[in-house]
Order: sequence, then structure tokens, then C-alpha cells
Amino acid sequence: MFNCTLCYLENDKNEYLMLHRVKKKNDVNRDKWIGVGGKFERDESPEECLLREVREETGLTLLDYRLRGVVTFVAENWETQYMYLYTATKWTGTMTGCDEGDLEWVPKSRVQDLPIWEGDKIFFRLIEDPASPFFSLKLAYSGDQLVRAALDGKELPL
Repeated sequence: MFNCTLCYLENDKNEYLMLHRVKKKNDVNRDKWIGVGGKFERDESPEECLLREVREETGLTLLDYRLRGVVTFVAENWETQYMYLYTATKWTGTMTGCDEGDLEWVPKSRVQDLPIWEGDKIFFRLIEDPASPFFSLKLAYSGDQLVRAALDGKELPL
């Protein structure tokens, strides 16, 4: 199993910075739209990983960010993954290109219409819900299909 971070930067135009994964070979996220982030390096905390990955993938340095939840991913052909999910509202720097895909600001109202993972649709609803300040979400996949979801230990209907 491994740990990783994922972050959705939010601007004042009600948009998320999304990464369209089209450049990396043998990418499990190929053609999907996701946030920015990646795997922990040795001895990194979630925050250190977050700051490093966002800087590497966007050129931006986060100034204001918030841990929104922990997502556990399980699938028969993948290593179990624990993802620390963040949102960020303030940063400095100039955005650069990303070698994993194309970065694009997407209106929040359009995100659910993009090719995203089914489980991502669940956590997008959670990060938009003021009643969900922090959550633990478990998502189980069979291939590309979401087969089980549990929020804070309770099964969710699919």
C-alpha cells in the first residue's frame, strides 16, 4: 500500500484546476480529469508531499490549503492507496505546464460532466457540502467500475 495526496485548487471564478491525464504512458488515470498531487516520498508528511507535488506539477506554491478527507482506494489489480484530499484557495507563482497532462481551470458546475472516476463524483459532492468538514471515504473498484463505497464506515448506495 502507498500514500498520496490530491489537491483541487479553487479560484474566485468558482473553478477547480483540473489535470487532464493525457501525457503519461501506462497511466491508470489515462484520459481522466483529476486534481494535482502524487505519491509520498520517503519520510514526507501529507503536507510536505502536497506542497512538493503541487509545485512540481503546476509551478505554484500553496499558501492556503485544507485537508478535506482521507480516501482509501482498493481494487483487485492495484496496490491499496490512501489518498489525502485537499482543497486550496491561495497560492503564489506562475502556472507552468505539467508532464502528466494538461492543466485547465474548469467551472465547478462542469466537473461532474467530465470523464472522472465514479468515486471522484462522491468526494466532489462531499467537498462542496458545508456539512462535511472532514470525511473518510473507502472506494472499491473492479477494473474501472466502482463496486463499493463507504463514508465514515457506513455503506453508500451506488
